[in-house]
Amino acid sequence: MRPEILFPLYAPVKTLKGVGPRVAPLLEKLAGPIVRDVLFLAPHSVVRRRPATVASAVEGEVQTFQVEIDEHQKPRGPQQPWKLRAFDGTGFLTLVFFGGFGGSVAEKNPVGAKRLVSGKVERFGAELQMPHPDYIVAPERAAEIPELEAVYPATAGLPARTVRRFAHEALDRAPDLTEWQDPAWLERQGWPSWKEALIRLHSPATEADLQPTALHVRRLAYDELLAHQLAMAQRKADRRREPAAKIAAAPLADGVEAALPFKLTNAQRRALSEIRGDLASGERMSRLVQGDVGSGKTVVAMLAMADVAAGGGQSALMAPTEILARQHFETLSGPLAAQGIKAVLLTGRDKGAGRAEKLRALAGGEVQVAVGTHALFQDEVAFHRLQFAVIDEQHRFGVAERQRLQAKGEATHLLAMSATPIPRTLELTLYGDLDVSRIDEKPPGRTPVATRAVPMGRVEEVEARLRAVVAEGAQAFWICPLVSESELVDLKAAEKRAEELRHRIGPTVGLVHGKMTGAEKDAVMADFADGKIGVLVATTVVEVGVNVPNATIMVIEQAERFGLAQLHQLRGRVGRGRRESSCVLLYDPPLSETAQKRLDILRRTDDGFQIAETDLELRGGGDALGLKQSGFPAYVFADPFAHRDLIAVAGDDARLILARDPQLKSPRGQAVSVLQELFDWRPASPLKDAG
Repeated sequence: MRPEILFPLYAPVKTLKGVGPRVAPLLEKLAGPIVRDVLFLAPHSVVRRRPATVASAVEGEVQTFQVEIDEHQKPRGPQQPWKLRAFDGTGFLTLVFFGGFGGSVAEKNPVGAKRLVSGKVERFGAELQMPHPDYIVAPERAAEIPELEAVYPATAGLPARTVRRFAHEALDRAPDLTEWQDPAWLERQGWPSWKEALIRLHSPATEADLQPTALHVRRLAYDELLAHQLAMAQRKADRRREPAAKIAAAPLADGVEAALPFKLTNAQRRALSEIRGDLASGERMSRLVQGDVGSGKTVVAMLAMADVAAGGGQSALMAPTEILARQHFETLSGPLAAQGIKAVLLTGRDKGAGRAEKLRALAGGEVQVAVGTHALFQDEVAFHRLQFAVIDEQHRFGVAERQRLQAKGEATHLLAMSATPIPRTLELTLYGDLDVSRIDEKPPGRTPVATRAVPMGRVEEVEARLRAVVAEGAQAFWICPLVSESELVDLKAAEKRAEELRHRIGPTVGLVHGKMTGAEKDAVMADFADGKIGVLVATTVVEVGVNVPNATIMVIEQAERFGLAQLHQLRGRVGRGRRESSCVLLYDPPLSETAQKRLDILRRTDDGFQIAETDLELRGGGDALGLKQSGFPAYVFADPFAHRDLIAVAGDDARLILARDPQLKSPRGQAVSVLQELFDWRPASPLKDAG
């Protein structure tokens, strides 16, 4: 049950004064459906209104003038504006009104009337103008014009000033809540109370009050992070209380390992040991294995699958694309089959009798390992005894999809894999409810990729080099950048590059892009993997996840447009065979300082975790787009970059609270329960699940 004290904040936005049937949908779109969402809508800037005269007016600034209306100038046609000419004793100021309401403004402000007008001043020829003044009031109503004014987000039909009025009414409804923060921590940080922090948020005195570093913003961010960390810690605790099959390490897996043509790295052994510890514990596992492209995550998962098979259970590995599923199947099926463990590949392409036979073998327990795409959790797919689910590139699947696969078994152990290294400072925001293993070593035999930056002016040299290596039988990727917000424009740029490369290199140049269907992409990728395509041109909307050991060159056009982690991921697609490989970063000079640092770190190291940490430092205070693409939670106040120092503290605090008071019955526990309801971060909030 939601605490009664929060009822005013959970009321619909239409309960705010002035929010009728026309305004409610606009406000909901801008902020959200309840009063709390309007309360949490922060201003984005501050306007300081300075008193001025026409003679001293500064073009482009927001200023306030005391004037007398001198003349009404009616529009000559429907496209013309109404103009009210005003005089302040030092010169003339023209108030300009576009649209059909200029006449009513003129009625309310007759010639000879004294007025205070405030707004942004512009110059039109020799004339000083104020288009659509923010305020035009009688002198006795001077108090209505604030010297400082917070500017809120706006939308068509809902101006910023109206939004400000709603936000301040929502603030009036905010209750005084019992403090949930530790008093000593609060004092050490110098933070205000929750209510005071909100008051300061909506009454900024300077731009500094809107920054993530402001004390009241850090307070609100920490509240939000604590609510989230607590929900994830509760979820982890609940899961650990859930019994699951005990699966022991088996000699069968030793046989699979012994037959491998390489030895496991220490990092792989450590990850496997942690997985086996979970499987043998009798509690349901939820673990993430993080590791760079090519660090050997799939092999670790395969050995755990062998343990499961030895105990009579089944495993499923789900990948986001058919080409990746096929790649995993080729990696797993041979070594497992050599020890008598049967594996099957199940994708959307399976039809008819072949599909029916695979489903029968899975349901009957004849097959111990299923590898596939979303097809694995379709209703007609039944397992005999599913005990272990492995999700590859887990951020590409929604929570519901993962749960549907796990639901095919009883208390199914979950192992998620991610090839996108996340800095330790951000791990908790994404994976706070998972146990995390890191594979931070590369297997022996992987050739380092020589990385060099080349200006776009030398692109013909790069094309000539490509022509030579393709003639020798090698293959290459050519990645085209995001040049516009329009996929069609990006596609044209990629098509143009592919056509130019065909002209210079020959007909074996292929193209893959985001407008293709999944089957079309898979077909092109398969041709590339089979060696039918020499150079693959791809737009960045495509996940180039195919393993092509013969691909030795990665060309990234306009590399300065890419994030550091993205560049590293793309580079990881080459250097998978024994041949020397290279990555060419084509850039448009001059480079910004940040872009220069990005390219420098790539040349110096291929350690994905070090690159992720550097990426975090270079991004600084908020590449929101990068966050969304990385699957970060939808925070209101917290910025995972700017507030990264608070994330680990919030995680520690959450675990301490639960260790002392698992049921949240103490006074602080009850206050924290209100905090969770306030931010809607609860252990059973699947829609806000980040891990």
